[in-house]
Amino acid sequence: MEKQFSYELGAALGSETAFGLIVLQADETLEHDMRRLLPRQSAALYTSRVPSGTEVTTDTLGEMAGELTGAASLFPAPVRFNVVGYGCTSATSVIGASRVARLISEGCDASHVTEPVSALLAACKALGVGKIAFLSPYIEEVSATLRNVLIENGLEIVAFGTFNEASESKVARIAPASIRDAALDLINGTEAEAVFLSCTNLQTLDIIAEIEEATGRPALSSNLVLGWHMLKLSNRHFDGSNFGRLMQI
Repeated sequence: MEKQFSYELGAALGSETAFGLIVLQADETLEHDMRRLLPRQSAALYTSRVPSGTEVTTDTLGEMAGELTGAASLFPAPVRFNVVGYGCTSATSVIGASRVARLISEGCDASHVTEPVSALLAACKALGVGKIAFLSPYIEEVSATLRNVLIENGLEIVAFGTFNEASESKVARIAPASIRDAALDLINGTEAEAVFLSCTNLQTLDIIAEIEEATGRPALSSNLVLGWHMLKLSNRHFDGSNFGRLMQI
């Protein structure tokens, strides 16, 4: 005999804050880092994936523009997001931050949209940083586009270094020690006020504090600035430690 039960509706997960995150299909790092940076108390994190190339070129990055609205539309329709983050620094420089925001907003209900480029600019402003050392994992055509966008937005790049890698699977596996050593070599002896480690696929969170201790200057990464900016835009605060100066602002 079947029994039918009545029920009550309660509050949705993330009753205080709903975060959305659009992650590249090839990204193996960003989701793990965001779970460490974003709050869990009365907050929910929803993720969607966007098709992306296994090789990183300006062409493959630009192709994501046609997929962003569809990726955003795969979030649960009833959820109203405080902020949605798009997890690609280099693609943002190719597509344009304002276009990224428009395409994502067409696919979901979001009060704010951000990405690592806008997040980096906001973080540098908050820290009073105008000169950076810039470390990229990618080939020159990709790195040059991003450098130009940052310069156009007022940052001075006083040192640049790269791993010159096009394969996303290899970028995701560059050892943190290699990233740390490159960052220290890049910034030492320069006028850089901070070092920026570009790419959401790089494993950077656990070397931020170490770089800052060695240099006395802020260390910023794509994932760090994106998480920080998502917190700021949603009026939430970071409740952890060991991720450097930015997360204490």
